[in-house]
Amino acid sequence: MFQKILCIILFCTSFTYAQEHLIVIGGGKRPADALNKLIELSGKEQGEILIIPWASGEQEVGFESIKKDISALSPIKVVSAPFAPLTAESKIVLLNQLKTAKGVFFTGGDQVRIMKVLEDETIFKAMHERYHHNVVFSGTSAGTAIMSEKMITGNGKLDVIDGTQVETKKGLGLLPNVIVDQHFIKRQRENRLMGLILQYPTLLGIGIDENTAVYVQNNKSAEVLGESQVLIFDAEQSKEAMKLYFLKKGDKFDLVKKKKIKI
Repeated sequence: MFQKILCIILFCTSFTYAQEHLIVIGGGKRPADALNKLIELSGKEQGEILIIPWASGEQEVGFESIKKDISALSPIKVVSAPFAPLTAESKIVLLNQLKTAKGVFFTGGDQVRIMKVLEDETIFKAMHERYHHNVVFSGTSAGTAIMSEKMITGNGKLDVIDGTQVETKKGLGLLPNVIVDQHFIKRQRENRLMGLILQYPTLLGIGIDENTAVYVQNNKSAEVLGESQVLIFDAEQSKEAMKLYFLKKGDKFDLVKKKKIKI
């Protein structure tokens, strides 16, 4: 009996301890409150943030840019993942980096470049394993787009509301049951996200504007950080209509119950 009770206690403690943290930025300026949250969850001065610059056409420049922003806020250690394409040797380096990093950040650029590397199932599964064990994941622009299971590539027609005209591919999928879009208000991307949500009404559409971020805890609650707005589309109740939520800094949303959280 004692052993059974002990096992239950240990299981509950382990379950409580395992947290999932995701910070997705809509592009543009990286909001200081979003980066400070990343730094905090990555262990502050004792932590380490791994920058993954694969989306960028100039990977070293992409790394140095985000490192500069983070270093202006904290002395936390910031390291770069090996540049893509990976070799057998650099893949081993990356997997070892993932074991020690407390935070992982994907830079902007082309999300398809990131997913090309993540076609490697070992790396793909390692990312998920770390995310499910208290490592905070973050990204901006292309680094945000990959967080959906169904990832918008950027190709397709933007002058119609028709999800069949928007190209999607497999994403990293840390944020299930959601399609996320970035640069949303600035680049007037409402058509493509509304079209996709009408096509896949069981999914929520989250459009994040530039200079703005969404902090997601345990894939359940979302909080807006930064300067602009986040739009959330929900068409689950009807294929001919959808709910639209406008969220600003400090607003929170329940991703499970699909409603704003009253503060």
